Formats: sequence, structure tokens, C-alpha cells
Amino acid sequence: MSLLSSTFGLLVRTRNELYGRGILPVRRLQGPVVSVGNLSVGGSGKTPFALLLGELLKARGIHFDILSRGYHRKTRGVAWVDPAGCATDYGDEPLLLARRLSVPVVVGEDRYDAGLFSERRFGPQMHILDDGFQHRALARDFDIVLVTAEDARDGLLPAGRLREPLSSLQRADVVVLTDEAPADSFPLVRKLVWQISRGLEPRQVPSRPLVFCGIARPQNFIQQLRAAGIEPTAHAFFRDHHAYTERDIRDLLDLCNKSGADGFVTTEKDEINLGPHLFALQPLTVLPVRMELVDAANAVDTMLRVINDRSA
Repeated sequence: MSLLSSTFGLLVRTRNELYGRGILPVRRLQGPVVSVGNLSVGGSGKTPFALLLGELLKARGIHFDILSRGYHRKTRGVAWVDPAGCATDYGDEPLLLARRLSVPVVVGEDRYDAGLFSERRFGPQMHILDDGFQHRALARDFDIVLVTAEDARDGLLPAGRLREPLSSLQRADVVVLTDEAPADSFPLVRKLVWQISRGLEPRQVPSRPLVFCGIARPQNFIQQLRAAGIEPTAHAFFRDHHAYTERDIRDLLDLCNKSGADGFVTTEKDEINLGPHLFALQPLTVLPVRMELVDAANAVDTMLRVINDRSA
């Protein structure tokens, strides 16, 4: 481990200990808080899982909102996400959640303030805390942490991608294993473990697609495409949360012509970030990530029971 990573790890452990001892303050909202988070920087499937959890809750008639920092937006403060708005105002992932789930999504650097805003406007209800595992200033009633196979062999920032060591999983109520993450690679003694699988929903895909995306782990998208029987003719990768420009569109059109591709394929998040350039790339297929939770009904029952027990 590098000196910088060791220093970072010391700071993380000190911060967690201060919260654990009650020295750093933790504030609580009226409604129960369910945190969906991870250990690493990006690419673990938090947003698809939040969508899945939201659909499971909606199917049971449970009212909830989503609280998010609104990463990469160009505004500040607390704001309700207008589904007809743009990523620069709210962030791409909050906008995607608002459009797909049709529930209140509120962004704010301080998630407690975002929760207060939501409770004043929509009334106390369950809050889904997006990317909340490290946001310890807000009390939560159920902590869900997603891990990937890469997490098991990765190191702490800045040398690696981990924001916390694997030992921090002991703080979680549930550890969610993606379909490629081996359980024996993580410290899961006396931990509740959920299993998910991820794939794509191929539909109207060009026969020779140019695949492009600006996500944390683009190679995972390529692997999912190939698993679905889709072989890219060419590809272009951009930085996570990339906001597309006219120059990007010209470059993609040029690459399409040079590679002999007959259309474009991208992700839902990139569809958001294309903004007004969405219709410049045609034909364009946007492939949603399909996520399934093993024994979903029992998992949600367990979560709701724990929340009720703690509130009592």
C-alpha cells in the first residue's frame, strides 16, 4: 500500500471512529432512511439497484423519495428534480431516477437538508439515500452496500478505487453481491447477503453498432453487450458523467463512417448526458440495464421488518 493510501486509510478510520463514538453529530429525519451505497468510486450498479428497489417498493404501495447529492451538476443547494429538466441542473443519475420511477427526487450537498425539504413538500415518507454509505452525518435505518469482484482485489484511494476498506462492510445491514462477486472474498461473517444479477435488454440493436458511453467501468458494458450476443464494430469511451458536446458528436459520426457501423448503442445515463444532441446520432439504441434480486420478496420483507423493529 502506498504512503498516500495509508494516510487516506487512517483518515477514513478516524472519521468512522468519531461517528461510531458519537463525537461527530448525526441527524435524523422523520421518515426512515434506506441507504444504497458501495465501497468504491463508481461502477458498482448503485443506480440500477436503486431503480430496482424503487420498483419493488412501488409494487407494494410504499411511498418514498430519493435523496441524492446530484454529482456533477452545475447548481448548488437543495432542489427538487424536474423530470423534464437537464443533467447540468440536477446530475445525470438523479434525473434518470426521477424519470424512471416517477417519485420525488431531491438533490443537495447536505442530504439532511434535502430530506427536510422533501418532508416539508411531500410529507414524511421513506427516503432512499443514493450513494449514502459514506454520508454518515444522516442517520439511516437500513444500510445496503453493493460490492463487485474488483472491490475484493482493489486498494484504497488514491492508488486504488476504494473509498473505505473491506472491513467497513461490518457497518452494513446487507451486502449485495453482483453476479460476478465471490462471497468468500469479503468479510461477511454474520452478515445478511443478497445476490443480484445484471444484464441488458437488447432491442432494435443495429447489426454493426458503434458503442459509446461515459460511465465508470465501460468494459463492463462491453462485456454485457457480448453476453447478450451483441458485438461492437467500434467503440468510444468517455469519462464518467461526460456531458456531450458538438465536437463529440462530430467525432462519433466520423468514427461511424470510418468503421462501417450502421448505428449507435449507448446507456441510459449517456442518453441523459447527450441532452440536445440526442437526435443527432441516428439510429440510436439505448439499452437499459436489467437487474434482478434473488428472492426479492423475502429480501424486501426483511428490510421492512428491520426498519419497523428499529423505529419501535
